[in-house]
Amino acid sequence: MKGVSSTKLMYPQPSSNHKNGGNGISNSVSYRRRIWLVAFLSFFAFVSILTLHNPTWARDPSGLPSSSSSSHATVASAATATTRATPLPAVVFDALVHYAVASNYTWKMEEDDVRAIAGVLRRRGPCNLLVFGIGRETPLWRALNQGGRTVFVDESEYYVAHMEARNPGLEAYDVAYTTKVRELPELLAESRRQRRGECRPVQNLLFSDCRLAINDLPNQLYDVAWDVILIDGPKGYEAAAPGRMSAIFTAAVMARYRGRGHVDVLVHDYDRAVERLCSAEFLCSENLVAATSRLAHFLIRTSGGPANEFCSNGTTTAYSAATSSS
Repeated sequence: MKGVSSTKLMYPQPSSNHKNGGNGISNSVSYRRRIWLVAFLSFFAFVSILTLHNPTWARDPSGLPSSSSSSHATVASAATATTRATPLPAVVFDALVHYAVASNYTWKMEEDDVRAIAGVLRRRGPCNLLVFGIGRETPLWRALNQGGRTVFVDESEYYVAHMEARNPGLEAYDVAYTTKVRELPELLAESRRQRRGECRPVQNLLFSDCRLAINDLPNQLYDVAWDVILIDGPKGYEAAAPGRMSAIFTAAVMARYRGRGHVDVLVHDYDRAVERLCSAEFLCSENLVAATSRLAHFLIRTSGGPANEFCSNGTTTAYSAATSSS
């Protein structure tokens, strides 16, 4: 029986273990690790390619990854910039004008003047509107230009603060006028002598030394392409008042310097000498398109015309025509 008991049984082993020289579990783990490594490298390559083609994955100039919120904000900002502001509904527009002309306020504009200005704002709005002077109609002009930008300029720092407090969000600035109504002949003569220099019709007023130029407003206002400019200030009913010589000159230059196509310039109290003579000098009778008893409407084109003259027929002719009609 000894031969039987000494017999050894042989069990075949998997050929794979024999080839790799190790156990099956170790080689299976190693194989899975290689699969994960390949998957990771593939994902990394995919992300790298996507980053090159998708700007929302790109880094900003600071070297930090752009957040998803900033990307959404950029898209929203671009969409807003390309969308035109919604104008005031016609029924609301008409109601505001109706109650403005029906009010019993003293020192308010005549109905014809209010309706004429409202007509321009209806046609051009929402737009960039610059108003020289703050008065009873200030909230009206701002409301009629709903969706646009309305900026007011006044000589009274106190009145600007007062109106800002009563009308939250109102954009208004005070300016120190250095002119007087009684200086009109001297100022006009000086502006003619410097017509090809400091008082030229096309220039950046921020750097102008012309006595009629208003150059102490916030810098960014000189870069705005104004669509409508209304001149209803400063005071000009007495010899010591600032007068509107500077406002009219500044409006004429602004319209030519940054305007888009054409700019509507409206001059109130046009029946007075300063307003009539300065309008003839700088806005020009050839550009007058409409007028009431106290309001003149000029259409200033931003291209063409003489480079060193406000009016195509010369300032002397325009001034003489206005003087002879007074």
